[in-house]
Amino acid sequence: MSTSGKGGYHHGDLRATLMTIAMGMLEQGRPFSLRAIAREAGVSATAPYRHFADRDALESALAAQGLRDLKADLLRGGGPPATVADLAELGVGYVDFALRRPALFRLMFGNPCDDTNDERVRAAAEVHELLAGAVSGVFPEADPVALATAGWGLVHGLACLYLDGKLAGGSAEDVAGQVRSSFTAIFTARPAIEAPDRHLRG
Repeated sequence: MSTSGKGGYHHGDLRATLMTIAMGMLEQGRPFSLRAIAREAGVSATAPYRHFADRDALESALAAQGLRDLKADLLRGGGPPATVADLAELGVGYVDFALRRPALFRLMFGNPCDDTNDERVRAAAEVHELLAGAVSGVFPEADPVALATAGWGLVHGLACLYLDGKLAGGSAEDVAGQVRSSFTAIFTARPAIEAPDRHLRG
């Protein structure tokens, strides 16, 4: 059995249709609500409530999809990172995602995480695991969680600085170069004077 309407969806995939419409409205800067996406899909105003309890649930679902899309983008580089330069490319991918999909990026990270939404929590955990695994491969002796958090803070901060116009964007290659140089500066920096070894003190 199929159902036709303005959105032309088939019976059984209304949730996917509503998600596609909502994502499009979000990224086009159009105000959206459950009623608005119902109108766009050509279904009754109550139909979306069979899939999303309210707007917050819809936004959590969009954030979860965004996190999955971000993970897919970060994995496009191939195998696990082996060098700081490889890690920097993950940073480039992260910032590029933010600049290509700013509305979604802000939704993903601009609202408090809904700990009751298993889909969103699971998607966020997968991104965190990816980052922790990446730094573990390059810095096996370091605390992977702490270092992954530091690296995430660096690239997320750069992404927000670009989005807020605090850093001049320029071309995509200019942005990528800035991310690479920032990453290299942080992860290869050494203090001018090393602390003396405590065991050598008399």
